[in-house]
Amino acid sequence: MKQRNLLESHPLPPGNLGLPWLGETLNFLRASNFIDYRRQRYGPIFKTHLLGQPTVIMIGPEANRFILSSHVDYFSQQGWPNTFKFLLGQKALVLQEGSEHRRSRKLIMPTLCGSALASYLATMEQVSLNYLEQWEKLENLTWFPELRRMTFEIASILLVGGKAGKENDRLFKWFCELSQGLFAVPINLKWTAFGKAIHARQQILSYIEQAILERQKAPTQDVLSLLMQVKDETGYGLSQEEIQSQTLALLIGTNSNTASMLVCFCMALAQNPEILDLARAEQYQIEKTFLGSSLSLAQLKQMTYLDQILQEVERCYPPVGAGFRRVIKPFVFNNYVVPSGWNVMYSVIGTHLDSRIYVEPRRFDPDRFSTHRAEHKKINFSLIGFGGGVRNCLGFSFAQTLIKTFAAYLIRYYDWELIPEQNLTLNRIPTAHPRSGLKVKLKKIKAIA
Repeated sequence: MKQRNLLESHPLPPGNLGLPWLGETLNFLRASNFIDYRRQRYGPIFKTHLLGQPTVIMIGPEANRFILSSHVDYFSQQGWPNTFKFLLGQKALVLQEGSEHRRSRKLIMPTLCGSALASYLATMEQVSLNYLEQWEKLENLTWFPELRRMTFEIASILLVGGKAGKENDRLFKWFCELSQGLFAVPINLKWTAFGKAIHARQQILSYIEQAILERQKAPTQDVLSLLMQVKDETGYGLSQEEIQSQTLALLIGTNSNTASMLVCFCMALAQNPEILDLARAEQYQIEKTFLGSSLSLAQLKQMTYLDQILQEVERCYPPVGAGFRRVIKPFVFNNYVVPSGWNVMYSVIGTHLDSRIYVEPRRFDPDRFSTHRAEHKKINFSLIGFGGGVRNCLGFSFAQTLIKTFAAYLIRYYDWELIPEQNLTLNRIPTAHPRSGLKVKLKKIKAIA
């Protein structure tokens, strides 16, 4: 009754539902200006049809706050594409709801922050240095696939005790196949991207299951062991299915988003050498203060200008450009009604380019995040590259620590330049990265202390 009354008293948002079944999905996946074009035509809220569902796209911090905070109970996580839900599994944190989500989040959190995070730093440092030393021997380098491999190696070691070599290569191959299926056409045949992703998922889950059996005999200090040990206030821990799903989701999230941030960070600094100079000056000062000691969380906390650069990378090149929800209670927003059963999509990219919030939003300017400007604090939910509200990214601290560790060594000891005539426009599937893969020449400029 409520929905019928709302539909009678308020119009649906403007827009076009597109072709039968397909809707506007192909344009959404292929056109980099899909949201920009429709926002200019219809405004900050409009309807479309994506991935098999009628969808309303809502743009801006006010919409983000509505979806992620003030009216969070109007939505469920079932708005994500079916391929995404199938490949991650319904027990994955990102798809859990209500009390189940709160319990899982509380149990997982200690494995990704605090003393656990400090214990991971040495591995992040060593693997980063190993890859930098390998890359400096190459004349030219296509960086994105290499960064994906590096961040995956770090994640696999710290999450499931993976080992460099053939074992990690096989695990990485499965991971890449699974990632390609997240937004693929859901046709389960051996030769399709989705079919390969299903097979890869089964292989990874089998690997995790075997690792669980090994930890039961001899616990270690990786995330998987910690997940097996955590208990809630009633004395119950995560089931084996939950442990497998959460570990799989963490492998995907910590790798895909981290590699995306790193490749865009490297691209942005190569395009803005004056910003790189400022970042390098900060690193040299920190290095001098700590007398060349190994990196620590205390050092990372002092990298305030690097933090500003990473916030600007998050703003300009968010790893994931949007978030999906399923409407479970009809509502009115900006005088338009959105029915239950529809999907909503909040636009990360659209928010980050809002000129009400950010001065010259298409310019790369880390100073906008300085304490005297703090443009992202004008309106809440203006920087949402890693989500917001009660469902903000649980692996954010893990990812930031990895990124800052690698970035510190890269900036201190290396220089790089972009190889001309390459395509630096972004492919956003499955996460943002330059279409060329970012081709560079890397050279050492200083001996590692």
